[in-house]
Amino acid sequence: MFSLTVRDHVMIAHSFSGEIFGPAQQLHGATYVVDVTFRRAQLDEHGLVVDIGLASQALAAVLGEINMQNLDEVEAFKGHNTTTEFMAKVIFDRLVDAITADRLGEGGHGLSAMLITLHESHIAWASYEGEL
Repeated sequence: MFSLTVRDHVMIAHSFSGEIFGPAQQLHGATYVVDVTFRRAQLDEHGLVVDIGLASQALAAVLGEINMQNLDEVEAFKGHNTTTEFMAKVIFDRLVDAITADRLGEGGHGLSAMLITLHESHIAWASYEGEL
């Protein structure tokens, strides 16, 4: 299995519902370093997993939709705790939409899976991985 990873970051604010979250029930900020690993069994005719420039642009566009936002105020997230794990799946789904819309070029259609990892800090991160 071949893979290619691109990285960006996003800054958000949010709060959580539920006693399990302790002080994180209050509004707080987070800066996530976001890694997206694209996987495919065979390289395309150009010897690529996916075009790295297009992959970087697609990730930047997806993160731009939530960057500097209070996620508590984003309609799509109403009623959800926007945990790191939850947001990894959101980014996955939005990148699937980008692949479907050809924003990763023809090479995007040969991808078999993606792994989205949000790093909260140097000691804690969460991921979502799914097949395409």
